[in-house]
Amino acid sequence: MTSRTDIHSAIDHALTKRGYDALTPVQEAVLAPELRDADLLVSAQTGSGKTVAFGISLAPTLMGDEAVLARADTPLAIVIAPTRELALQVERELSWLYGEAQARIATCVGGMNMMTERRTLERGVHIVVGTPGRLRDHIERGSLDLTSIRAVVLDEADEMLDLGFRDDLEFILDAAPDQRRTLMFSATVPKAIASLAKRYQNKAVRVTTAGDQKQHLDIEYRALSVAPNDRENAVINVLRYYDAKNAIVFCSTRATVNHLTARFSNRGFAVVALSGELSQNERSHALQALRDGRAKVCVATDVAARGLDLPDLELVIHADLPKTPETLLHRSGRTGRAGRKGVSALIVPYNARRRTERLLSDARISADWARPPSADEIVARDDERLLADAHFEAAIGEDETAMVKALLERHGAEKVAVALMRMHRAGRSAPEELIDAGPVSAPGGNYPERQPREHVPLQNAVWFSLSLGRKQSAEPRWLLPMLCRAGHITKAEIGSIRIHDLETHVEISGNAAAKFEAAIGPTRKIEKNVTVTRLDGVPDAPARGPRPPRSDDSASGGPRSGAARDFDGERPQRAKPDYAKKRPFTGGKSKRNDRPPRDDAYADRKPAGGDDLPAGATPGVWPYDDVAPAKAPASRSKADAGAPEAKKPGSYKFAKPEGGGNHAAGAGKSEKPGMKSGKPKRDRPDDRSEKPAGAAAKGKKPHRKGGSAGSVSDNRPGSGGLKRKPKA
Repeated sequence: MTSRTDIHSAIDHALTKRGYDALTPVQEAVLAPELRDADLLVSAQTGSGKTVAFGISLAPTLMGDEAVLARADTPLAIVIAPTRELALQVERELSWLYGEAQARIATCVGGMNMMTERRTLERGVHIVVGTPGRLRDHIERGSLDLTSIRAVVLDEADEMLDLGFRDDLEFILDAAPDQRRTLMFSATVPKAIASLAKRYQNKAVRVTTAGDQKQHLDIEYRALSVAPNDRENAVINVLRYYDAKNAIVFCSTRATVNHLTARFSNRGFAVVALSGELSQNERSHALQALRDGRAKVCVATDVAARGLDLPDLELVIHADLPKTPETLLHRSGRTGRAGRKGVSALIVPYNARRRTERLLSDARISADWARPPSADEIVARDDERLLADAHFEAAIGEDETAMVKALLERHGAEKVAVALMRMHRAGRSAPEELIDAGPVSAPGGNYPERQPREHVPLQNAVWFSLSLGRKQSAEPRWLLPMLCRAGHITKAEIGSIRIHDLETHVEISGNAAAKFEAAIGPTRKIEKNVTVTRLDGVPDAPARGPRPPRSDDSASGGPRSGAARDFDGERPQRAKPDYAKKRPFTGGKSKRNDRPPRDDAYADRKPAGGDDLPAGATPGVWPYDDVAPAKAPASRSKADAGAPEAKKPGSYKFAKPEGGGNHAAGAGKSEKPGMKSGKPKRDRPDDRSEKPAGAAAKGKKPHRKGGSAGSVSDNRPGSGGLKRKPKA
């Protein structure tokens, strides 16, 4: 690259030494004169060189007109990255970019020795690169001094907010001096990033490259439609078909990463895993294996692989579909970097087709819909690579002539060619046979119009019985995918599905019956509680049990319509119950006046007044036809007070000591004034009243409301346990 005056001399020499011929659009954009000291909010495509861009932009702020950086006791700039791998990658990029300026760069990331990082900071550094959590720890412990900070850079700022680092970011930005530059770089700028920039940046300038508004031209997007239970086989076939130098397979969970890593390793792929559960040392070794060529496939989660830059990464496979358009762009951005070409393949199950189309539309990406490579296509592609091998174009060396002549004389040209072909195929994994080719869309991303299909009877069909039916809510819409998934068959190999009350009969083609039985295994169970039984011949429909009898018409108050409902006319009305048979409600103001009148309208209540009596009624006399209620007993005279009252069967009364006293302690006390008599409060069985008279003298505690033991109620005033003396 020719020398440029708008770039600092030390940075310019480093770019030339690195072999840069031209700058990318985002690197050119940050060199504008009006952006020299401004805060920036930069959004650019992945792989567009954002790390070198903010390195170029920081040079005037950190170095000014100096050729090299002077020794610094405290850092001058801080770069924040979301993951450890990205932080270490940024540190490597800035090391060669500021190598001519003799800058000292330190990293502070989780998983590393914190004491080593502290000693490095104490020796003095110019730029610190780290993750939010570890940087905050150093600030709180006093090992990282931000008083001299001139610039703060947030790389992949949107990912840091998605990972929950907002509190750490705000803490770091609040701890930095107010007079500083704040640069935010991200592939996307959601609302959260815009609000963060508005709060912590001073009149920030939004920088958007022209290429950010359209699809990445160096990435070929392909959407491969597969059966839901055939995704892993499709991933293997894609890896075999492209045979990339480096490939990365994205999964949504750590468990899926571990599963696919074991599966690929068993199939002969040189594979490494990259997930959050690995230590920093294991993750570093995995990335180094990819860079050295010892591994070709990396199975990773979204977070672990964010911002990775692998030079020879040619293929990205989405084993689990991304949730958001931003995730899709960041995943795919691992390939097609710095002008190199790459392929991004999405494995799309049939049931996720519409969701994938919306995802691509929101990301403004046009993908080519196709089927996964078949086994025949993979073998043909291997043969093409063998024929196009560069070794056939090289001249035969003098030290090779004798061996070539010996091989041809002993084995002949044909056997030598066969041996070469076998050796070429021996080190490669065999391709997988996919269950179903699946539907493929027409150009534009929509399904082709489905043509009516004719029913073709299955050849040599075999019938199976499933132990669930209509009472278990069996429906073909979920029975069909369950059978395909458990039996490793396709829907084209399934014929009739007959659902009965307690069982379901399924017709399967004769060619697929053996495969179906082998897949379900000796337990003959699918979905834990569904048992499969093979039938002989075409089954007959089981006899349906008798229907439960209808409820009696008389219980409903009227005859039930036995005739079928006439939908062309009105529904027959039921006969209304005879209201005269019901007892009228006369205890209060009626809310309805549609009850039929009756002669004895006042039979349910006592007359309220003389003018409200029915005909023939005598005032003061109960107008019932049955036995009149008993009259209230008259009050006893004082003369009869001393006469004992005859005890009625079943009635029990307790005596109270004369004088109204309570038990033995209150025998000499008079009864309290104001006590009412004649109102019983409690009944007690009279077996207690039959106690011997000397019970109280023996020290037994008498009843609290009764008199002494052995006393008997005599109904005299003041002598009963439940009667009280009237008020004087």
